[in-house]
Amino acid sequence: MKTLTAIIFCLVLCFGFANAQNSTKITIKKNTDFQHSPELETILKNAVDETIKKLTVEKIKSEEIAATVIDLSDAENFKTANFNGEMKVYSASVVKIYYLAAIHQWLEDGKTKLTPELERGIRDMIVDSSNDATHYIFDVLTETGGGAELTTEELEKYAFKRNAVNRYFQTLGYSNININQKTYCEDIYGRERQFWEGGKQRNMLTTNATARLLAEITLGKMVSAERSRKMLDLMKRNPFAPVKDEEDQAHGFTGISFKELNLKDAKLYSKAGWTSSTRHDAAYIETPDGLKLVIVVFTQNHSKQRNIIPGIVTAVLKELKSKHQRKM
Repeated sequence: MKTLTAIIFCLVLCFGFANAQNSTKITIKKNTDFQHSPELETILKNAVDETIKKLTVEKIKSEEIAATVIDLSDAENFKTANFNGEMKVYSASVVKIYYLAAIHQWLEDGKTKLTPELERGIRDMIVDSSNDATHYIFDVLTETGGGAELTTEELEKYAFKRNAVNRYFQTLGYSNININQKTYCEDIYGRERQFWEGGKQRNMLTTNATARLLAEITLGKMVSAERSRKMLDLMKRNPFAPVKDEEDQAHGFTGISFKELNLKDAKLYSKAGWTSSTRHDAAYIETPDGLKLVIVVFTQNHSKQRNIIPGIVTAVLKELKSKHQRKM
């Protein structure tokens, strides 16, 4: 009888442990294998140097630019290079890609349900870069919101919830980034200002992390292949569409390079960010001759200068397209 009781106890314990494991399951994915390429690094550095030289009037410093390139053209050998790729920069609206990936993971895991309103919010956050939509999505992700100031104990619990997206990306191996804030337009009040800690908790990204995220979405490895496709579809831009706003995501950033190089048959997927001090773009480019390229460029202190990002992108594209065509 004692033996039978012990067996039953073990079965119950194991079953309970399995259920506990399932209820707190965290999927940890290995980093996609991107091989550093000295040749690609030279191309990127030359592109940055060339762009700075052309814009001498602006007095642009190399430490005000960060860029990362991932060449996905060869499925057997993904190559990458960066220029200040681990430099932490205020994210602006580029952070919305991270919230896009996170909300799809929450939907996949059943943490939230897709409603017409949630679908509208996801779409507006990426397609139109709506900050109001982003605030809504962030509240859904973290189950937090604005409101009156909190006590120290309450703020600790609040802070834990606000870091939900940070924890998710940490499980995927992302590092050196902070993504626990909304994309505020004017100022922050109440508990949200408490949590901001005078700017210590400001959203910060690197071009390396952002290029990896965009590459994994492109490769169908973020959450699932189907969800990755949905994410990428929202980022599709047409630089040759009629211009309603020269500073929109299709015409004011990497899209300028498409016109300069007359890439009418190429595809552009991107998410830009623009503030009074920063100008960023994270783009995936696919050309008819098989070139597949992720290129992320962050700039600081020159937000009104429209030619830095396309200058770098154009120089890189010219060199890589030439090399790619010679191999064909």
